Amino acid sequence: MVTVDQVRAFVADFPRSYEVVVHGRIKFRVGQIVYLAFSRDETVMGLAFPKEERHMLVETEPDKFMLPRESDMRFNWVLARLDELDADEMRELVLDAWRMVVPKKVWTAFSAAPEDGAAEPRHGSESGS
Repeated sequence: MVTVDQVRAFVADFPRSYEVVVHGRIKFRVGQIVYLAFSRDETVMGLAFPKEERHMLVETEPDKFMLPRESDMRFNWVLARLDELDADEMRELVLDAWRMVVPKKVWTAFSAAPEDGAAEPRHGSESGS
C-alpha cells in the first residue's frame, strides 16, 4: 500500500514540480499543469497517463485502476487506488506522469543526475520513452 507521504517524498526534488492544495485536495503541478492529484480521503491518486493506453490498463487491472469521470476523459488521465499499488509501481507511474508534463531536456537531465555522487542515474530511466 502506498501513501500520499510516500508519493510526496518521491517527487520532492523533481524539477519544476510543486505541491498545492485546491478545495481540500493535494495536487502536484508543473507550471499550471496538474500531473498528480489525490482524492480528499487520500485513497485514490489521479495521474497523467496516455489516453490511448488507459482503457487497456483499466481492463487489465480493474481492481487497481479506474477511468476518470466522464468530464475528465478528454484529458491524459487515469485513477489508481493507492491501497492496490506497491512502491515500485507508484514510482514508475509517478515518474512517467511527471515526464509527460516537463520538457524532455528537464527529465533527461534529471534522470542522468547522479544521486549523492554515485555513478548511477538518480531515478534512472525505468520506463523508456
